[in-house]
Amino acid sequence: MKHIYAFAALTLGLVAAPVLAASAAPVAYHLVQTFKPGGDTGWDYLTVDAEARRFYISRGTHMQVLDADTGKLIGDIPSLSGVHGIALAPPLGRGFTSNGRDNTVSIIDLKTLKTVGTVAVGNRPDAILYDAASKRVFTFNGGSNDSTAIDAVTGKVVGTIPLGGRPEFAVADGKGMLYDNIEDKSEIVAIDSKTLTIKSRWPLSGEGPSGLAIDAKNRRLFAVCGGQKMVILNADTGAVAATPTIGGGPDAAGFDPQTNLAFSSNGEDGTLTVLHEDTPDKFTAIQTVPTQAGARTMALDTKTHRVFVVTAKTAPAVPGEPRWRRSYLPGTFVVLVYGQ
Repeated sequence: MKHIYAFAALTLGLVAAPVLAASAAPVAYHLVQTFKPGGDTGWDYLTVDAEARRFYISRGTHMQVLDADTGKLIGDIPSLSGVHGIALAPPLGRGFTSNGRDNTVSIIDLKTLKTVGTVAVGNRPDAILYDAASKRVFTFNGGSNDSTAIDAVTGKVVGTIPLGGRPEFAVADGKGMLYDNIEDKSEIVAIDSKTLTIKSRWPLSGEGPSGLAIDAKNRRLFAVCGGQKMVILNADTGAVAATPTIGGGPDAAGFDPQTNLAFSSNGEDGTLTVLHEDTPDKFTAIQTVPTQAGARTMALDTKTHRVFVVTAKTAPAVPGEPRWRRSYLPGTFVVLVYGQ
């Protein structure tokens, strides 16, 4: 994920939004809550457990766990070196984090919120996901351009998949296929989670794909790219269904299967793009919601249908300092909650 160590935290509202009809009905996403949880360390991926009502936030060196409805801090898991992604396996009672600085995965007990194991993986693991079909956890390693597969029950590495490029976000279809954006090659790879082989490579017309979401029922992938473009593909054939315009500087994507809404969080211009899937091949732009500059990272709660983005105020530029190393002003991190 780009600009990985930025601040993060999140909480969710109490009232579920109404479910949309199949057609593109008017939607009015707006800011419904703002949280200021504090903390001046960085952030990367956000994860919501909609059923358990928990929200997980990677914070650079630790992971915060919040009550998803009240924002109350439930736990704080320390000693995670460069934590990026968070994968949850509720049926197993386990969570997993990708730790980019020491090339490991930490195994978390979801009841006690304690680290119960550590697994060595590839170089600079970033995205991570749990695949229920194979009961495996997969890291997507930006330094070694590969994916490490871990048995989620035993915690043992079962294989490594060369990806041929730098991976970004990944999603699973629940039936044994994984999909990952390859950022530097502008393509998506389709991976068989059981045989650990790449089945397909599909080029993307957008540059530098980052966020990725899936409509598993209708077999559609949503890849957000540079140039204000979302590329929507058939998850079986790779055929492009649509390329709607989104905001600038996107990083995360989401899809809500109950409302048929797709989202893109756009940090450069501070917006949230909302699209409606009228049919698997027809998409209507519903709304461009103002957020705040830098709000790139996003999480979707499929139970309340709310979207959460995070950001902080950037410190004044230092001459000659690269943009990606810019720091943030202490005490300015906010969580912005958007609902219907």
